[in-house]
Amino acid sequence: MRRLVFVFWLLFYVWFLLSIRKMWTGRYVRSPLARSLFMNMLSDTETADYGDQKWYRCCPDLLGESVSSVFVQSHLDEETQAFLQRSVEKSSWIFTQLYHSLFSSIFSPIISRTSINGFLGRGSMFVFSRDQFRRLLRIGPDWRAQRMLDLGAGDGGVTEVMGSHFHEVYATEVSTPMKWHLQRKNYSLLGIDEWQCTGLQYDLISCLNLLDRCDEPLKLLQDIRSALVPETGRLILAAVLPFQPYVETGGSWVRPKQHIQVQGKSWEEQVTHLSTQVFPQVGLELQAVTRLPYLCEGDMYRDYYVLDDAVFILKPLKH
Repeated sequence: MRRLVFVFWLLFYVWFLLSIRKMWTGRYVRSPLARSLFMNMLSDTETADYGDQKWYRCCPDLLGESVSSVFVQSHLDEETQAFLQRSVEKSSWIFTQLYHSLFSSIFSPIISRTSINGFLGRGSMFVFSRDQFRRLLRIGPDWRAQRMLDLGAGDGGVTEVMGSHFHEVYATEVSTPMKWHLQRKNYSLLGIDEWQCTGLQYDLISCLNLLDRCDEPLKLLQDIRSALVPETGRLILAAVLPFQPYVETGGSWVRPKQHIQVQGKSWEEQVTHLSTQVFPQVGLELQAVTRLPYLCEGDMYRDYYVLDDAVFILKPLKH
């Protein structure tokens, strides 16, 4: 009898998920923070045209002279489109998506979303392609440096884009399942409270979409500046705009202890404020900035998710 009840419940669950797939929209996203972010720029996956240039659109005249002079115009390229196509294909694997949804429903009360994605091997992120990364840093395919650090590396997908240019690749990550992915890729793991104290200095530090998710963002930027190789070290920083900082604590979202007040409503206004007001106060100078979509693999409800990113290249100011 129990087995029959379980089978009936499972069939009902599958029917329910399939029935709501077509009507799913951003307002159903579980986290109130994620909901507000996803509503800013949800991908229209019903069309085959991924190349909506609003993902890359910018009005340089609104950036101000000092920022517009280093703005790099980006476009949809082959590597980005390949990621989108893979996401669409994975979203169509109905039985895999059903399993993922069932697993998430059971374990989400006790395991973070990041760790669930790590267990399932899903939810990979895409910030920039290899070509976009090289254009921002103004390097060629054969350029090499000694050491890089990727803060909050996730499953290492974006780390791979950068890591081929460095002899030593270090990473930090909170989620244990994501750490397993990084170890399988032979990256050297450092603790989130350890990397600042090792005495190592890095030719590149990446801080991708962490600034609005940490308790002390200004301190993080100061620690990064101290860990960069003087003069030649670079920080590549991505921030979701509009800037809406929250920190996940015990399954709930709270305001960070150290709050950065980013002024402006438009993408250009917020980029200008960060570049001219926030970064200089922690000893960082803008070298390049571009607008890119921050992409994430989808699920049963959407083929992929997309947020609006600003990607900055910053160098330490001389004392």
